[in-house]
Amino acid sequence: MRCLRVVMLLLLALPAALSAQEAPDSGAESVMGPASEAAPAVTDESMREHVETLDEPLYNPFIERYMIDEIKALRSEIERQRVEMIREITDRELKVANSSISYATDTVTYFFYLIAAASSILLIVGWNSIREIKDRVQSIADEKVGRLVEEYEERLERVEKELLRKSRIIQENQHELEITNEVQTLWVKASQETSWEQKVRLYDRILELRPDNAEALTYKADAALELSEHQWAISLCNRALTVEPDSGHAYFQLACAYADLGASRIALDYLKQAVSISDEYREQARQEQRLLSLSQEPDFMSVLTQRDDETAGKDK
Repeated sequence: MRCLRVVMLLLLALPAALSAQEAPDSGAESVMGPASEAAPAVTDESMREHVETLDEPLYNPFIERYMIDEIKALRSEIERQRVEMIREITDRELKVANSSISYATDTVTYFFYLIAAASSILLIVGWNSIREIKDRVQSIADEKVGRLVEEYEERLERVEKELLRKSRIIQENQHELEITNEVQTLWVKASQETSWEQKVRLYDRILELRPDNAEALTYKADAALELSEHQWAISLCNRALTVEPDSGHAYFQLACAYADLGASRIALDYLKQAVSISDEYREQARQEQRLLSLSQEPDFMSVLTQRDDETAGKDK
């Protein structure tokens, strides 16, 4: 939540900073004047209202990179805290083990003194010999010490196994964090790339790291359509649907591919499924040039206007 508030404050402050940079030098004093005054408190509700009223996004690749770095820092901090917690728990367990061993040693020592005193008394009242007393005390002490040693060896073995297991988990999490950071970097590069062939290469790299990433498959299908590889795009969309059956983007790309191939009826069916998953594809369908061939289908306009009719009915 703290990270989200920081990002929202940056987004709100970015237009003001840009406008201040574009303002002429003569008005610098007038701009800096009100800035010295106390700014009104920015609440979550005011930030949300401001973002909802924006006509265009305020983010850019620099902010995206900043957010990625923030996420990476948070994850690194979590991993560091986890390692410190494990180290603290291990130190405490070792301290408890040392205290227990010391306590057991003192107990055996006192027990030996007690046996020695009792043996002396028994010797006085008539035991056979000092050798018998010594052997008896020695056997009892060895038995007690042996049991204590076995018990604490088992405890130390369990602690060692737990440490190995937690170390393995930490290594796996670090590897997963590295993969996630690389995937995020590839997504940023793909969004900035203008060449469709290069976009395909970036999506292939993402799929090497995340083979079951349905989003990467659908965006790769979009690039294949731009390269006029319709069958390839259809295959990628079908593969994405096996991973994520409710992928509206995959259904929309299938509609575009079949529309280009002249299969208007099939394309319309896939468009209906995409619209049923999310209404945002209705607006995209109105702007998509590939779907113009579907205008001859009788159900095409009803698909595009159904949401508008529902909204009008609710207003009445």
